[in-house]
Amino acid sequence: GYHRGLLEKALEYHSGEQVSGLLLLCSSYICHVVESCSSTIHLIIRDLASLQKQGPNALLQEIKVLVVAHNIPTRLFPDWYVAMAASPVTRPQGSTQSESTAEVVAECLTLLLKLAACIQSLEDDSEDTNENIHTFEPELLIPAEMINYLCNGEECVSPEDFVRLYLSPSQPTLDS
Repeated sequence: GYHRGLLEKALEYHSGEQVSGLLLLCSSYICHVVESCSSTIHLIIRDLASLQKQGPNALLQEIKVLVVAHNIPTRLFPDWYVAMAASPVTRPQGSTQSESTAEVVAECLTLLLKLAACIQSLEDDSEDTNENIHTFEPELLIPAEMINYLCNGEECVSPEDFVRLYLSPSQPTLDS
């Protein structure tokens, strides 16, 4: 319900811009991929920042912004999808700790690209894709260990920090 309201608010402010992407619900995390104009994405990040300010009673905890990209030539997801992971995905213990945050983010993006390709192939094969994507195979999902690693990593910023960095001037002081 929260994400549905968030998307409705985004469409209300930017009625000409379609929002597509994926809301992947897992047992211990949510992965939210949003494809839209930059002002809609920033509206969503600001809303997540205000949600996070609610503290330990907030609906979502440990929110991190992994990547915000501009000028993407094509969308990965033709529509908006909600899917659930049937079971938690795991990796060998300690395999993520030996990787850098950039490598883990790249691996997450690779898995999301594979997931998008799977959705597109389902859409090509079926008239009602939403009925076929309620659950995905575990090999297409981001392992929980990777999510935990990124949530604890300092390189991935919270929505509040992202907004603060985005709005702060990037000019060096004149004395330097």
